[in-house]
Amino acid sequence: MGRFCSREMFDKVKPYLLMVGLQFGSAGMYIISKETLNHGMSRYVLIVYRNAIAAIALAPFALVLERKIRPKMTVAVFIQIMALGFLEPVMDQNFAFLGMTYTSASFTSAIMNAVPSITFVMALILRIERVKIREIRGQAKIIGTVVTFAGALLMTLYKGPIIDFIGSIGHAAGGGAAAASSSSDGKHWISGTLFIFIGCCAWSAFYILQSITVKRYPAEMSLSSLICLVGAMQSAAVAVVAERHPSAWAVGWDSRLLAPVYTGVVSSGITYYVQGLVLKSRGPVFVTAFNPLCMIIVAALGSIILAEKLYLGSIIGGIVIAVGLYCVVWGKGKDYQREPAEISDSHVKVDHGEAQKLPITAAEGATVNGVAKM
Repeated sequence: MGRFCSREMFDKVKPYLLMVGLQFGSAGMYIISKETLNHGMSRYVLIVYRNAIAAIALAPFALVLERKIRPKMTVAVFIQIMALGFLEPVMDQNFAFLGMTYTSASFTSAIMNAVPSITFVMALILRIERVKIREIRGQAKIIGTVVTFAGALLMTLYKGPIIDFIGSIGHAAGGGAAAASSSSDGKHWISGTLFIFIGCCAWSAFYILQSITVKRYPAEMSLSSLICLVGAMQSAAVAVVAERHPSAWAVGWDSRLLAPVYTGVVSSGITYYVQGLVLKSRGPVFVTAFNPLCMIIVAALGSIILAEKLYLGSIIGGIVIAVGLYCVVWGKGKDYQREPAEISDSHVKVDHGEAQKLPITAAEGATVNGVAKM
């Protein structure tokens, strides 16, 4: 009896443990990537390596697990995959990394929570998403979107005093170049925010196009592998032009190797598997509820490990964005409960090299990884 109770208790706690662990893994992506960029690795080269490793990590599973369900490639699907590879690995990751170099890892992870709201607005413009103003779920999505943008604006325009975590001051004194470059002393804060926002828009556009492509090519893991592969090839073309010196492509037994391997394997393969398990048992709303935890972890680790300056405005703005995110998620959750027949046909999940999935619709898919993916 005791063993049965323990097993039952573990099954209840397991989804929570998996999601908390997943947020720590996602936070590691921000910290490791920022540390690598601080040490001089080209963001163009990092993007090439991470997507290539992600494609290599996903391809064997896709070949084996989807060999019987993989549809034939068509010209239309191929063009869409090319566009997806450009939107996410090239546009989103490049601008997000560029914005991170001008701001901080914690700031970037907080702004990334705005992706669900941006996707919602894009879906409204394209008439993919419907809003019933008279219903509370529609009002929640609209209010959440406005609150999210207000939080992002607050983080951009207001800094306030610096908030120091324990150990961050001492680390900052000996952090050298990493500490000096962690936030650029606010000189390019607004520019960095603009770059991150462009990355968010590209990511949101990716979700919308992905929701269309996955219906034509319903082999999610194979599609993810192809997007990573195409993204790596397109990123390589950009990197060859931007980084002409061969030394930029060098890696060693340091963060230059750890960053692409970690983001390719952990943030793609493991994240894909873990979220798949939790999505099947608890649904996308449960998964999304843990996203702000990543922001908190990144803020703490960024302050301690990277000696990043954490401002009061970023904390308040991050909280406001999280509140807006939950409003949008709550509204989408009500859609999921009220219209199961309408959305069940598109209940799919897709990864594209860094934890980008689409569980239901373009807007709801964005809520699942509004923090993790960059």
